Amino acid sequence: MRKIEATLSTIKPPEKEENLKPVILTDRTMNERFEKVIEKMKAVKLSTLVIYEDLEHGSNFEYLTGFLTRFEEALLILHDDGRVIYVLGNENLKLEKHTRLKGEVVHCPQFSLPNQPRFEDKPLSEILDKSLFKLDAQIGLVGWKLFTGQSEEAKNNYDLPHYIVETISKQVGKEKLLNATDLFIGEDGVRTTNNANEIAHYEFGAALASSSILKALDAVELGKTEMELGQVLNTNGQPNSVVTIAATGNRFEKARLYPSYKKIALGDPMSLTVGYKGGLQSRSAYAVHDATELPKGQESYLEKVVYPYFEAVTTWIETVRIGMTGKEVYELIESVLPKEQYGWHLNPGHYVADEEWMASPIYKNSTVTLKSGMLFQVDIIPSVEGYSGTSAEGGVVLADKVLREQIKSNYPEMWKRMVRRRDFIINQLGIELQEDILPLGNAFPYLRPFLLDKEKAVTISKKS
Repeated sequence: MRKIEATLSTIKPPEKEENLKPVILTDRTMNERFEKVIEKMKAVKLSTLVIYEDLEHGSNFEYLTGFLTRFEEALLILHDDGRVIYVLGNENLKLEKHTRLKGEVVHCPQFSLPNQPRFEDKPLSEILDKSLFKLDAQIGLVGWKLFTGQSEEAKNNYDLPHYIVETISKQVGKEKLLNATDLFIGEDGVRTTNNANEIAHYEFGAALASSSILKALDAVELGKTEMELGQVLNTNGQPNSVVTIAATGNRFEKARLYPSYKKIALGDPMSLTVGYKGGLQSRSAYAVHDATELPKGQESYLEKVVYPYFEAVTTWIETVRIGMTGKEVYELIESVLPKEQYGWHLNPGHYVADEEWMASPIYKNSTVTLKSGMLFQVDIIPSVEGYSGTSAEGGVVLADKVLREQIKSNYPEMWKRMVRRRDFIINQLGIELQEDILPLGNAFPYLRPFLLDKEKAVTISKKS
């Protein structure tokens, strides 16, 4: 591993990426998704899969159907012979004709909003009766969470609402049920790798987040309000994957999570975050022109926090490659940014897809092998006592030669963007970017620690 040394340099910012256009998932991709799930069911001997969805926890459902329900809950029930059943509330019955995966529809008013009509007023036990479940093998329940740890506990905990689990259990027998969320997001889960079409679909959101964060960085000025920056961050009416953050000064005062009318003052720590399907961009820095304006006691902010963090991010994208294990990545970051000294507690990298954090293969003792087609947020969060934080979080995809050629051939405009992003990282930031890594947006890992100086960013010294 080469010696890496961060410094502050005057460089041109990444070029603006305008007129980004969404890419629709093809029928072929949607069929492949369904086939992969059915194959997984058969491999682990599940005759029925019950996938729960609400608006906050619906990405496993959306993976197969192409949509999220508005307001309501829903179930997608799959049989290993290919039967598909939707259980939908009042206001989503109309979406059946638009879904990407055709199936039968069962009306369940109990999944609707409070006090909406119950119509026939059947009890849930009559709606979710035995006829909906294929009973010749076990039945997997899919929520959104992996209960990691002891395997027995993981397979017998469910994050579906109790009233649904209890009803199904009474119909089929508790011994028939197990948690099958790992089919989607666990080791070798169907959602952990992506084809070229899926990457193009998600790159739109990641690139949009990058464009938005760069515009917000340029918009930072003393006296501007958090809401003004929030307006810049939210773009084109797209749904956010996380709460948009534009926070100056002390965060979370009076449990405040959203941009307010608070104005930027000199010396304020600032946090900016925006995320869409496929990727998030986050920045933590100071509203100052240079180190002389930093709060008392934080004059060594660059040396104590920013540079070590940026060197760790650089190590990640110079070293991580297809074939490594999650354990190796975890140990790599521990070696260059020791947790005991720098206070990071979460996974130094995680999967991203329709949701901002799908799961992560990067944890202590992880044996998960990194594969081509995996989308990652490079997400390392240092917490050094006495100092504010720093962040240049963004997304990348691991792509082998075959996948790179598919992207180049099928999505030439996206490929050109990715090549330009790599060129900026290598030639402007001084990072020897590993060839398996394609940036999903042009802002990563561009970092301005002093937000009122629009010309300086952290780079890696040319020393080898």
